[in-house]
Amino acid sequence: MDHSSSLVFAGIAPHPPIMVPEVGRDAIAEVRSSIDAMAELTRRLIAAKAETVVIISPHAPLERDAFIAYDGPQLHGDFANFRAPTATVNFDLDDELLNEITRAAANEQLMVMRIRGYDLDHGTAVPLYFLQRHGWHGKVIALGYNFLSNEDHVRFGKCIREAIERSRRRAAFIASGDLSHRLKADAPAGYYPEAYRFDREVVDAIDSCATERIVNIDQNLRRAAGECGYRSMLVAIGAVPEDKPSCEVISYEAPFGVGYLVAQLVNVAPASESRAVATGSSDSLAARDESESTDRDPLGQLITGLARKTIETFVDSGRIIDAPGNLVDFFNARAGCFVSIKTRDGDLRGCVGTVEPVKTRLAEEIIYNAISAATRDPRFAPVQPDELPNLKYSVDVLSEPEPCRFSDLDPENYGVIVEHQSGFPRGLLLPNLRGVDSAREQVEIAASKAGLDPLSNLKFFRFRADRYSE
Repeated sequence: MDHSSSLVFAGIAPHPPIMVPEVGRDAIAEVRSSIDAMAELTRRLIAAKAETVVIISPHAPLERDAFIAYDGPQLHGDFANFRAPTATVNFDLDDELLNEITRAAANEQLMVMRIRGYDLDHGTAVPLYFLQRHGWHGKVIALGYNFLSNEDHVRFGKCIREAIERSRRRAAFIASGDLSHRLKADAPAGYYPEAYRFDREVVDAIDSCATERIVNIDQNLRRAAGECGYRSMLVAIGAVPEDKPSCEVISYEAPFGVGYLVAQLVNVAPASESRAVATGSSDSLAARDESESTDRDPLGQLITGLARKTIETFVDSGRIIDAPGNLVDFFNARAGCFVSIKTRDGDLRGCVGTVEPVKTRLAEEIIYNAISAATRDPRFAPVQPDELPNLKYSVDVLSEPEPCRFSDLDPENYGVIVEHQSGFPRGLLLPNLRGVDSAREQVEIAASKAGLDPLSNLKFFRFRADRYSE
């Protein structure tokens, strides 16, 4: 198949409105991993040169026997119902491709019904918000599913794939949906102790690129878990060519007892590095006291100087600097890091990082995350040249996580990663945070982020984070 006219990207996106900064405000710290992952998903979609995005949501108006499609010519959504009317999404409808999808579905005795006079539902609007915010500009087809069988939803996905091939359109498909809603006692749909098994099966299936496991998942478990993304995923699985999967879990977290998954199913763009996304909050990292800095030495000046030069060069000229060749050996090691930007008045201006390194050496990791902090933090507009004189920078360098026992934890000196004994799910909390005074508190917070019971048998990993500040 010629990928110049085919499905070039497919993925799964969560849709809690709290992810939208204008809605979530300070609470976005709890979903930071998902927010960062949506920036990464958008980067990949743009790199794949997708001209049209086809998205399906569980919260679109529901018809019993027909897949619905929002009619155009313009598609609009906002978050007025979530007290953020100024946060909007606006795209043109790809009418030509929608007609092709309708014809392909009709050939399989499946109906597509257009609806007029509706703004986009939040399950559609949240993923599109992040595509729009991070610079994707193209046409959209917004769909909703129905009460037909699981097999019919997979067949509909195959109709979408066929229509994309016929239209000679470089298109992407996004399955909008959240996983289990019953992972914690205070979760929206109540608590079901086995709900985590549904999320684990979905994530493991994608990790192993065996998406047929999702199709064949225990339907009693699915219903008990209270998910709202399963049929969206079925359509996506049908749309993905069987011989072209490139699956990857970009992020999974469950801070409120609802599983939020950002994943890739297909990507035919040139191979590129994906960002390892922290399940902890960079807000917490950035909020630490400047007095906790380890910057009173020449090494700290080199580290923050590299972050400063990277950001100032990129903001002024759009050029990514090369890592200097004469740096000390410290910069040649591989390590995750966070880069934080603050105003000279102490206000946060951007913070992005990686817990696990994605570059071959720390110098490149700092450059990569510095540009992301200045341009891709979804809470802020990109840094502008006239702001540069009023900014200061800090870099936190993380050690490699090491397995440990509960008795080895020390929240002042070590961050923690907690895992279910099966290896999934996992939650992370950074070290030396205000208000976290004991290992028990640290574990409880990290476990709650992943929807884990802190009293169950957990595996622990610890890591250090050394801060260097201007």
